[in-house]
Amino acid sequence: MTSKTAIVAGPDEERLADALESHGFGVTRIEDVVSGETLREAGIDGAALFVLTDLEEATSIAVAKELNPDVRVVAYAHDSLPEFAKAQADLAVDPDLLAADVVAEELAA
Repeated sequence: MTSKTAIVAGPDEERLADALESHGFGVTRIEDVVSGETLREAGIDGAALFVLTDLEEATSIAVAKELNPDVRVVAYAHDSLPEFAKAQADLAVDPDLLAADVVAEELAA
């Protein structure tokens, strides 16, 4: 597993992907529906982080973990993470509480 790669899926209105890049991460973005195919194309097998910004796609968390059990899952959205996905997410952050740059700095540490 490469330690400095991230996949950001969903709209990134808070620009977390840019903040992650500024902290040394190589970032791949998924702007389509998140599926096993799009995750594989994005390089989930070697990713250190899977960041989900659209919690309507929360089922993708289980798919990401199945494809890469070591990937760290971060939900970065204003909505609440659905109950079924909470156990598989490593971190859930509301952008109103922590700015993208602060989150990226912590994830890079």
